[in-house]
Amino acid sequence: KNIYQKIRDHDLLDKRKTVTALKAGEDRAILLGLAMMVCSIMMYFLLGITLLRSYMQSVWTEEAQCTLLNASITETFNCSFSCGPDCWKLSQYPCLQVYVNLTSSGEKLLLYHTEETMKINQKCSYIPKCGKNFEESMSLVNVVMENFKKYQHFSCYFDPEGNQKSVILTKLYSSNVLFHSLFWPTCMMGW
Repeated sequence: KNIYQKIRDHDLLDKRKTVTALKAGEDRAILLGLAMMVCSIMMYFLLGITLLRSYMQSVWTEEAQCTLLNASITETFNCSFSCGPDCWKLSQYPCLQVYVNLTSSGEKLLLYHTEETMKINQKCSYIPKCGKNFEESMSLVNVVMENFKKYQHFSCYFDPEGNQKSVILTKLYSSNVLFHSLFWPTCMMGW
């Protein structure tokens, strides 16, 4: 009896350790699942505020073909750049204007690089990043201008309602970007 009792007590102790270990593992799995759900909800919130709102507010929804009419540097504008914490310096950037013919309507329109370009400066099609070296900005704008002259036919986006008398080259928030920004949080939520 004594040996049997010792073996039985030892088996019960092993079972208790196993149950305790499983319980700790289950707790970790539940916490991981809850953390993933909280992250998914936060991603939905952040992406809904940024991407979805910008996507819905964009009026350039239809894709068409544009043909280059003219690309030229018209003037320079002042800008400021950061040189460290609490330090800002003034510089300039060249303004590239690109006029295109919208093939579907035959209209002559100003082309903007993205939706944001128009918000920064309505006179410029392309705005380089503001930096201390004006020559670097000028060479970058010249490269962009030469690319337009090299590839004269390209896709662009226009406002089908005709409220905006301009077109954009690249959409910041396309339907593909929107799909992925909502798909992956959904997968994380359902995991």
